[in-house]
Parts: sequence; C-alpha cells; structure tokens
Amino acid sequence: MSQPDEQSRYYNELAGSSLHRLSGLSDGIFAVAMTLLVLALAVPTIQEVKNDSDLAQALLNLVPSLVTYFMSFLTLGIFWVGQQTQLSQLERSNRDYTWINLAFLLFVTIVPFSTSLLANHYQLRLALIEYWLNILVLGALILAAAEYAARARLFNQANQATIIGAVRRRVYIAQSLYLLATLLCVIDTRLSIGLIVAIQLNYAIAPRIPLLHRL
Repeated sequence: MSQPDEQSRYYNELAGSSLHRLSGLSDGIFAVAMTLLVLALAVPTIQEVKNDSDLAQALLNLVPSLVTYFMSFLTLGIFWVGQQTQLSQLERSNRDYTWINLAFLLFVTIVPFSTSLLANHYQLRLALIEYWLNILVLGALILAAAEYAARARLFNQANQATIIGAVRRRVYIAQSLYLLATLLCVIDTRLSIGLIVAIQLNYAIAPRIPLLHRL
C-alpha cells in the first residue's frame, strides 16, 4: 500500500528541479511579452493621413502609447533582471519554487494588456490602478519566490542571508515608491505615470548617486 505514496513523493521530488528549463521558459515568456508591447503602437493609416500635418497629429496622438510602451518595457526589463539574478544565486530548484515562478510569469503575460489599457485610458485612475496592481503582484511573487527559496535552503548557504536581505530591501523600497507614484493619481494620472517612469529609469540606470544607488 505504501508503494504508490512513495512513487508520488519521488515524482514530486523530481518535478521542477531544472533551473535551466525554468530560466529558459522565463526568457521566452519575457521575450514574447516585450514583443507584444509594441503591437499597441498602431501605424497611422492612409485614411487618417493625407499630408504632413495629419501625420504630425497622428504621431502626437501616439504619445500616450509610446510612453506606456517605454514604461512597460522598463517594467519587464527590471523584473527579468530581478528574476534572473535570483535564479543565478540558486544551487537547486524544486517543484514548489518552480510553481511560484510560473505564477510570477502568469502576471508577466498580463503586462501587455495592462499597458494597452493604460495607453487607451491614461486619464482614468482605474486604468492606472490596474497597472499598479500588476506591478504589485509581480513584486509580491518575486519576493515570495525568494522567501520560499530561503526557507527551503535552495540558495547557496554561505550567501543566503545577503541574498534574501537584498531582495527584501529591493522589493519593499520599489513597491513603496510605486505606491507613492500611484497615489499621485488623485492629482493627475500623468504625474503618476511620470514618476513611475522616473523610478524605473533609476533602477535601470542605477546612477552612482549615493541616495539613489542604494534604492
């Protein structure tokens, strides 16, 4: 009677143990999500554009889509770097850790939708809040993956305290800044979008300014 249970346990111990496959899947999903972002940038049609003035106006109308495209590309880039950094510090993986990352990747695939929604309704607070919630869940899941990896002793034990401390600090500060930016929508959603872009640029560029570099 114990043999099926033992076989089940053995399968669960083997499942999701390949870091290379998890990293490869992650790369593919991020690449597709980043590519889908550009589809929101519709080229002005011949029916819309009859002269240079029409084209200039059509390009001006694309500004919200261009800004949200740039913002979301940075968003995905930051989270890809965060996940790959975490994966690079693991000695091994397991089934539960893999499923946490699959949940994370699920919300990565939603970013193109959140981007389109915000681009088309950037003046509406609900569209901005939905975008922020997407970022919030991504941050929560990348932190959950790190916390689980620490508890399951998946990290290199000599560096585990440093790794988990760095991940916690990064996520807590970044999510606090994103929340602050979102709250500015009470005044104007464009202020929120501008601050989110500034936050992302700081994380992407990592300027050698003491205060900003420590964020």
